[in-house]
Amino acid sequence: MKKVNAILSLLFAALICSTTFGCEPKKKTKTIYAQALTEKPIANNTVKIALLLDTSNSMDGLINQAKAQLWDIVNKFTHAKCGNEAKPNLQIALYQYGNDALSSKEGYIQQVLNFSGDLDEISEKLFSLTTNGGEEYCGEVIQTSLKQLEWGNNQDNLKLIFIAGNEPFTQGKLNYEDAVTNAKEKDVIVNTIFCGNYEQGINSKWKKGATLTGGEYIAINHNKKIVHIDTPYDEVIIKLNSKLNTTYISYGSLGASKHKMQSTQDSNAMEMEEAVAVKRAVSKSSRLYKNKNWDLVDAADDASFDVSKVKKEELPKELKEKSSAEIKSYIKEKKTERVKIQNEIQELNKKRNAYIAKNQKENAKGELENAMLRAIKKQAAAKNYKWEE
Repeated sequence: MKKVNAILSLLFAALICSTTFGCEPKKKTKTIYAQALTEKPIANNTVKIALLLDTSNSMDGLINQAKAQLWDIVNKFTHAKCGNEAKPNLQIALYQYGNDALSSKEGYIQQVLNFSGDLDEISEKLFSLTTNGGEEYCGEVIQTSLKQLEWGNNQDNLKLIFIAGNEPFTQGKLNYEDAVTNAKEKDVIVNTIFCGNYEQGINSKWKKGATLTGGEYIAINHNKKIVHIDTPYDEVIIKLNSKLNTTYISYGSLGASKHKMQSTQDSNAMEMEEAVAVKRAVSKSSRLYKNKNWDLVDAADDASFDVSKVKKEELPKELKEKSSAEIKSYIKEKKTERVKIQNEIQELNKKRNAYIAKNQKENAKGELENAMLRAIKKQAAAKNYKWEE
């Protein structure tokens, strides 16, 4: 059995830190008004993170950590800023490797999710992961993610790989040094997390796999368990989350299935632990939870969207017989209601965070989290990221 049960807690802690710092420096355009030149920042920054997770043997603890810690990433990343201006987007890709259920011809590697900012979809894919024994080819999964994913060519953007496991980094036909060299050429930083003895990870090349790209090597105590703290605000936030769901107006071919997915992921979070459900609710009240491809309220935020162009058969039952003016009024009403609920959740979460900070024991988040935070800050220092709480 592989000793990897808790690495995702620290992996996601690293992601939290990394996503709150990476940024493309401001580009500028000149606009003439009354013969005066003004400069406007162009905001088009997306931090891209690929998670490469070993799903061999007894990895259920790893997967559970992934499900729980996703919302911590989002809730921290909500406050990220590019310099002093626009807030960047977050996209996550997911790979599993080292699982006997996967194709041997593909090196026991599978792309579970391409880069996506759809938080419900990311959660769904994490909950779909299962475990099985297999061969873990670190170099090959890194190379596969570099080939299959669209990383972009802008070297000012922050592009990260996090690979987690505990077998030698040298396994497989593809030399890991070739893979990480390719990553460096694409300006992708590879960070490695080894579950086990620090020196063992060094001897099995996990450290070298990271340092060749300027990444960080981390060895962790896999038995470290993070204890969630219940607060007086949790129950109220969960109730507000239920009200929040009623403000979504599904439409189009994706509407029904996506609305159901939203509810399913709420249930999945609650089944894990109430604190996880609370964190998800906070994420849903943030700027990063957008669903314009199936929700009329989010779609209407786009100035180019025209609700009159939506076919009647693609509207929900309560709107099929309404005029365009009536539909617009209904959308506006739901938008107002949503913003009010989201603001309430955010305010309650500030109180919740203060309560947790007061009652959390020292090092309750894991003994290496602070060290990882410093490491990721160092990586992203040149990317001009800041964050506000």
